[in-house]
Amino acid sequence: MKSLLTMKDFSWKEIEKLIDLAADVKKTPSKYSAKLQGKTLLMIFEKPSLRTRLSFDVGMMELGGFTITIDTASTPLGEKESIEDTAKVCSRYVDCIMARLFEHEKLVKLSKNSSVPVINGLTNDHHPVQILSDLLTIKEKKRKLKGLKLCFLGDGNNNITNSLIIGCNLAGMKISVGCPKDEKPRKELLGDFSAYVTHDATEAIKDADIVYTDSWMSYHVEPSKKKERIEKFMPYQVNSGLIKHAKKDFIFMNCLPAMRGYEQTAEIIDGKHSVVFDQAENRLHMQKAILLELLQ
Repeated sequence: MKSLLTMKDFSWKEIEKLIDLAADVKKTPSKYSAKLQGKTLLMIFEKPSLRTRLSFDVGMMELGGFTITIDTASTPLGEKESIEDTAKVCSRYVDCIMARLFEHEKLVKLSKNSSVPVINGLTNDHHPVQILSDLLTIKEKKRKLKGLKLCFLGDGNNNITNSLIIGCNLAGMKISVGCPKDEKPRKELLGDFSAYVTHDATEAIKDADIVYTDSWMSYHVEPSKKKERIEKFMPYQVNSGLIKHAKKDFIFMNCLPAMRGYEQTAEIIDGKHSVVFDQAENRLHMQKAILLELLQ
């Protein structure tokens, strides 16, 4: 049995297989329409969700299976009942568990005590399903992965940055992170994987093939910190002045939700270089590939 908790859980060979499978699922969805007939996916949500919820729900349905959705606010998860007991019970009912939680440690406990595969739909530390989908998008747009340069601008200490660094390293891509000094990637979450980190946004974006940014207000960030974070991250906003330092044929990515005028300007996210909605669509195709890989 295999689970997906971080990008480290799959080798590059396995990731390549997932990318190829997702591309085929996207091209010929009818070929896979009954592959998971009779299978059930339990989806546990502690954090809000749109793309993760929809892509797994629709994906499982289009593969012939079923989903059950639980919001932790209406369950005893981790309070009246331990996560260990919840995992043991749920895995006797369903074939796979996808959980979107705050603390990554909770997900690890869930996986260790589950007898079925567990998929990380996002935690504070990692977001592997998003980055697997992003690698599919980049390969579609650039026709390759190895040798490309991806620049991430903004919060260097979040789940997207961590998973991007691991994913780019595995794919043979260069990655630079432009971020404030106190918001840089945490080595303890990355292990042997690394990125070029700079506090100069212009230096980070120079000659980038892909420019990527993410919300400055992650779900675990207190709303009271919004003004402070806007001031901190504004030097890393993706705008027309900064983007001229990237390659002329760069693509712009944001895993969404996005705030125009904050992490990027409207002219960037709505412009000709933006692939954010193709990127969002590919969540569906990659989620289907992940489910097929883990449940067949």
